[in-house]
Amino acid sequence: MSANLDLVRSIYAAIGHGDYRAADWADPEIEYVRADGVEPGSVTGLDGLIQAMRDLFGAFEELRAEAEEYRHLHDDRVLVFTTFSARGKASGVHIGHSGAEVFEIHNHKVTRIIVYMDRDRALADLGLEG
Repeated sequence: MSANLDLVRSIYAAIGHGDYRAADWADPEIEYVRADGVEPGSVTGLDGLIQAMRDLFGAFEELRAEAEEYRHLHDDRVLVFTTFSARGKASGVHIGHSGAEVFEIHNHKVTRIIVYMDRDRALADLGLEG
């Protein structure tokens, strides 16, 4: 098993226990990309990642992000099929979806995370089949 796969598994293990505080796994210039969904876009750096997470936590309660499956793509990328669920703070509406995230890793640090709301788009962008 690859060290990169182990790193991504450890990130999701912490998240699964509600620990979103640790960021020692992130490169200082990390890029966080929302590839699709309501507000596609990207931010760069730890400050950008922290603000993106604050925005997410500001909009939702009972937030859960779980990994369903991990795929080591090659030396520097790991694909994770995810399940996300939460309740809107303003609306009270429960939401849930299945998505995907691609982690790019260099020198034991995550340099880029690409978040997909649509798994099929993630697979297409990666040139993979479901």
